[in-house]
Amino acid sequence: MKLHCFDRKFLHSSPSLMPIQLPSPMCETHLWYVMPSEVKSKALLNQYLDVLPSCEKDYVFQMHGEEPRKRALLARALVRTTIARYEKNNQVSPRSLRFRKNVHGKPELEWQFSDQWRSPPLHFNISHTSSLVACGVTINSQIGIDVEEKHRTIKHSILSFARRYFSKDEVLFLADILDPEVQRHEFVKLWTLKEAYVKALGRGFSGASFKTFTIHYKGSSFSPLENSNSEEIVVDFFDDPLNLTRNWQFLLLELAGSHYAAICVENNGAIEGKRTIQVNLTVWKAIPFLEDECVSGTDAVKTISGLK
Repeated sequence: MKLHCFDRKFLHSSPSLMPIQLPSPMCETHLWYVMPSEVKSKALLNQYLDVLPSCEKDYVFQMHGEEPRKRALLARALVRTTIARYEKNNQVSPRSLRFRKNVHGKPELEWQFSDQWRSPPLHFNISHTSSLVACGVTINSQIGIDVEEKHRTIKHSILSFARRYFSKDEVLFLADILDPEVQRHEFVKLWTLKEAYVKALGRGFSGASFKTFTIHYKGSSFSPLENSNSEEIVVDFFDDPLNLTRNWQFLLLELAGSHYAAICVENNGAIEGKRTIQVNLTVWKAIPFLEDECVSGTDAVKTISGLK
């Protein structure tokens, strides 16, 4: 994947959103993220509440603790404000967007605005930690994303945890790493990639157990993630080897210097028997209604592994 950037920074003095051109079908992915610690204005948080329907407000207020409520609010506000940006005439408000869930519970956009907004199918996925909320967007291609803190702590032994959730090859890879800190980082990277994959499938963890597939690099049964900077990440699905094995493209990033982010997008070229189309990635750091900054090509976005 390649990183692209448009105009660098936009400031808004009133509640409005920077309009964004839709990603190009089959060859472009957008990633938006917000840092909860940087959103401190109560007035701004109230504006985010205003874009939520009553059912989503109820969910936010049911969270226990101020910080969990804030993260839940930012996650829902980021999805709604991000999708609303793609309507070039600003005819669709974030609050008017409607969503549904597939049979496995993955949220999907439900189009209700055919007279106002004629658009190809827009797909999105969201992930968040206590310190970062992210939303990925594509057109015509399913997407799954996951973000994890680089310094995420593992309560139990990493290998015992890996044996419970990872494939045999992945466990052997982690067992060969003698440095505990390196081992922990590689565990977190693998977790983000596997999480992004099952979310892209739309099945969730219960529909695609982590033990049923292996993340590795093209041309090898398994390779250390830190030693394959330019290699293509692929997946082998043991239970269904003829399906879902080469139809996906991955990108592993270091985001904001503090998080690992994995992106998995559907490879329509592979599905149609065509060559793989290189996917371009554009990343924005946002505080909706206040500031939007394209950070592609900066130190805030570093590619670890992905497509050549």
